[in-house]
Amino acid sequence: MRFTPSDFQLIRSSVLAIFAAIFASAVVLYSSARYAEQTRKDHHDALQQLNAARSQLNGALEDKENMAAYADEYATLADFGIIGEDRRLDWVEGLENIRQQNLVTDFRYNIAPQIPYAPQPPIASGDFDIRYSEMKLQFDLLHEGQLLDFFTALRSQIKGWYLLEGCTMQRTAASDGNPAIHLTAECNGGWITLKKRNEAP
Repeated sequence: MRFTPSDFQLIRSSVLAIFAAIFASAVVLYSSARYAEQTRKDHHDALQQLNAARSQLNGALEDKENMAAYADEYATLADFGIIGEDRRLDWVEGLENIRQQNLVTDFRYNIAPQIPYAPQPPIASGDFDIRYSEMKLQFDLLHEGQLLDFFTALRSQIKGWYLLEGCTMQRTAASDGNPAIHLTAECNGGWITLKKRNEAP
């Protein structure tokens, strides 16, 4: 079968319509593929944002729980006189109150100026600097039990944290000629204080 120019004139509109339909279909398919790809990308991005938001929310909830727990601990330490400035006057008054209880025959003490403290092994102190006020004690004792009674009273009656590093003890004849033997002791230690870092003095 042969087509003549007159025949082509008859089918030209149909051919053009077919090509137009093919082109439109190609455009639609391409656009659909691009849209599907963009939709997948948007969905992936949305999932990432959702996961990030969930992580932030979980972190915020965990921080809130930690803050509540640490707030109680902070309040306890502050009330016990461990957080803040050294409480030298409170320590002196507490020691004099213990003196009046006659738990030991006699004692003398010296509290040195506060200095930075570096525990060994090192510990994490967060936002706080650890300070140390050395206090040396000298005792006159009738027996070893008096020394234990003294430090029990110190820890229960004076607010603060006294870190006892060690004591030396020796027997000594009474100076008044009494044949009884009594004890002298020297103890080293210091008061630990936590001061918030970068806080004005």
